[in-house]
Amino acid sequence: MSRGFVKEDDQEEIPIVPPRADLPEGVTNYVTQAGMNELLAEKQMLLDEKSRLDSPNEDEKRIALNHINAKLLLLEQRIATAQIVRPNEQAPGEVRFGAKIRLKIEANLNIQTFQIVGVDEADISKGKISFTSPLARLLINKKIGDKAVLKRGREDLVYEIMDIRYP
Repeated sequence: MSRGFVKEDDQEEIPIVPPRADLPEGVTNYVTQAGMNELLAEKQMLLDEKSRLDSPNEDEKRIALNHINAKLLLLEQRIATAQIVRPNEQAPGEVRFGAKIRLKIEANLNIQTFQIVGVDEADISKGKISFTSPLARLLINKKIGDKAVLKRGREDLVYEIMDIRYP
């Protein structure tokens, strides 16, 4: 039936769901075990929220259900494509996925620690950077004592790798 014959009140509202963290097309969805646990916990939270939906207004309930289902669809796609990388299978002494790296910034001698994680678990406030980030891509395959230069407009940041650990 043509949309011209449908009353405006009958048209289903399409839920607007923010996209998940960007994972470039064709890039493997690497995650740590902790990252997979977070994804599964998020899924359970959404399923619990879905089961608790209770609204006297059927339209509000349907819209809320559509929103949860849309979020679940995106999340389930991430879970289905996730590939867990085990830290104990990484080359010791080299920066790889899952590594926790202590870096010295040459410009001010500050020490920072980052862990290279999956796109969904990245959180700079917790020192977790996505393996797709420019800094992580610079650090991959480096060893203790190596330097990595991050080009930033007029100034370059030079990082020296002080320590590499796999939690």
